[in-house]
Amino acid sequence: MVLRLAVLANAVVLNVYRRDNFVHPTAGLLLVAVMVLWTAYAAWAYLAARRRTWPLLVADLAVAVGVLVATPAVKGDGFSATVPGFWVMGALLAWAVVWRWRGGLAAGVLLGVVDLAIRRDVSQSHYGNAFLLVLGGLIIGFLGESLRYLAAERDAAQRSAAAAAERARLARAVHDGVLQTLALVQRRGHELGGDAAELGRLAGEQEARLRSLIRDQDAVADARRAGTLDLAAELARLDRRPGVSVAGPGEPVVLPAEVVTELVAAVAACLDNVAAHVGPDAPAWVLLEALPDRVEVSVRDEGPGIPGGRLESAVAEGRLGVSGSVRGRVADLGGTATLHTGASGTEWELVVPRGPR
Repeated sequence: MVLRLAVLANAVVLNVYRRDNFVHPTAGLLLVAVMVLWTAYAAWAYLAARRRTWPLLVADLAVAVGVLVATPAVKGDGFSATVPGFWVMGALLAWAVVWRWRGGLAAGVLLGVVDLAIRRDVSQSHYGNAFLLVLGGLIIGFLGESLRYLAAERDAAQRSAAAAAERARLARAVHDGVLQTLALVQRRGHELGGDAAELGRLAGEQEARLRSLIRDQDAVADARRAGTLDLAAELARLDRRPGVSVAGPGEPVVLPAEVVTELVAAVAACLDNVAAHVGPDAPAWVLLEALPDRVEVSVRDEGPGIPGGRLESAVAEGRLGVSGSVRGRVADLGGTATLHTGASGTEWELVVPRGPR
């Protein structure tokens, strides 16, 4: 807006100074008044993002072109300088900022062509001014696009740094508080024996799961900076667990690292449930299928199944292991997690699309 006011002031002063060049001074005064009124309206309209739409931009450029076209009528065919002069830069820069280099180029070409077309004699300086309009619109649009990209990169880096700082803070809080408390309960329960020993065992399991969750979150953050990973190779590491068998394609299944890390964490959560509810050495099978548009991972066991309503009641009680570690992770990736359970065992089907989400 400062630029618009500056070029308007320049145009008003020059037209007053060159008032003898007008063949029709009253009409020239009206054109200058139109420029003043439109500048005031544009300054107000461009302040709100909701008004920065194509009708305003088209009207802005149309007014600039209209004042240019009217110049011969008020100054005569032999005029040297147009009535708006540099004032047309306001519309040109608006197109460049909103529609980037394409908008700047289009507005610059239109203004340049009109400026040359209304002249009876085109000199080298006139051509140079028109060329500068085209070049200026292109450069300003390109710079605007680059600044937007840099701003987006800056915002992403700030969010990543804030998330890392928050993870470190939470990790310290968990380590200094919850994990130490669970470790103390585990140790004291073992020493006291009886019911306290069972309480200590449960505290030890929760401590191990909480430490695993913290490691998983750190792994996700690292993976986001790593690029891509082989899902088949990462899942194959899970067969080190007792009773777990992993099968997949013979070729790499390369996906974004974030997707691979989250999907492997979801599968690990399924295997944790098998170990907790079926047995630490209970057999479990993981099968990976890579299709052109998606990947499918199934996790199956031969346990007694999950009673109806158990998962819903767990969520109601605030225990979010399945809903958060499995369904939540897969949903965040744009996929689905389907549970099949019965007397013959339980099977999770995790489906995640390939390609951009």
